[in-house]
Amino acid sequence: MRIALVSDTYLPQVNGVTTVVRRMVDALAAARHNVAMVAPEYPGQQPGTVPFELRIPSVPFPPYPAIRLSVPAHRRVTHFLDHFKPDLVHVITEGPLGLMGRRYALRHGRPLVTSYHTHFPRYCRSYGVPSLEPLVWKWIRWFHGPAVLTQTPGDEARAELRSHGVAHASIWGRGVDSGLFHHAKRSPALRRNLGANDDDVLVLHVGRLAAEKNLGVLADAFLAAYEALGPRARFVIAGEGPEREFLMNRLPFVVFLGFLDRDRLAALYASADLCVLPSDTETCGLVALEAMASATPVIAANAGGLAESVRHGRNGLLVPPDQDRAFAAAISALAFDHALRRRLGAQARLDAVARDSAAEDQELIDGYTALLGHPTETDAWRAAS
Repeated sequence: MRIALVSDTYLPQVNGVTTVVRRMVDALAAARHNVAMVAPEYPGQQPGTVPFELRIPSVPFPPYPAIRLSVPAHRRVTHFLDHFKPDLVHVITEGPLGLMGRRYALRHGRPLVTSYHTHFPRYCRSYGVPSLEPLVWKWIRWFHGPAVLTQTPGDEARAELRSHGVAHASIWGRGVDSGLFHHAKRSPALRRNLGANDDDVLVLHVGRLAAEKNLGVLADAFLAAYEALGPRARFVIAGEGPEREFLMNRLPFVVFLGFLDRDRLAALYASADLCVLPSDTETCGLVALEAMASATPVIAANAGGLAESVRHGRNGLLVPPDQDRAFAAAISALAFDHALRRRLGAQARLDAVARDSAAEDQELIDGYTALLGHPTETDAWRAAS
């Protein structure tokens, strides 16, 4: 097969979407299919990850400079894809490049698959413009409407898409690499470097530092937990974003690590004792699965994709997303109960292994094959999702 992937975010940018897209590229290449990648160009970018790769010049998005907006380049994209001759075009994001990929597929009669990884309608609430939510849903419905299939990683996200007119929404994209993320990577040396002795509790948060991640609740919860636990706890945040300065000013006792590559992140998850994720806008919450695969129990918001992976009292704890005191109480409860942390962490590992990405990668390839050659299999794939 010849599969073209088009995304407004890709390596070297670090986020959940780029993680999934890189998985798609690797899975297709490993199965000896031809894959082309259209993505933004980033400063200091390394050589391409696939033989057919087009990078489009991009500019920083002013409110969030780490996000890049590609300049209009319809002719370049068209020429590149004409040369590649894709059998199918998979558009990962709804941004400028996604629009170009969508346009190409529809104008050239290629099957169009889309992805819905980011809950933009809910972001309207996080950024203080809830009145725009219906307009964003209108855009989502228009964008994904012509696709033969729209993949999303969460049950709730799929249900919302279908309720807003995207009837062909299907679940894919919530697998985790349980070999990379593994409790065997726990590092006493890393813990010491972060100021945590053997008997201390290392409390971790991983994610983009932006308003939609419910960081006000995180800050209040960390402050209350820090006051309750005293010197026996160490708090660490990994990630970057426009809210970093706010968090650093509010939480001077926290160690901020910025973006980490996948190997360093795996060691960090395994070296932590618990991971706190208060976001209520996740379609999947891949960070929760990564922590769980590392046998690190998660305290998560009881909302969206996080609540689909974390099971309260089984592999972690769920907390109402707006209750910082409840998050602080959960942090303290796990900090003081080593046996509970071990029990939750062990089950978290088992549950994450059941969601290993290898099987899901094969589902992706089987799905493309069905779309291109066997319509009845396509219907079965949709039904199974």
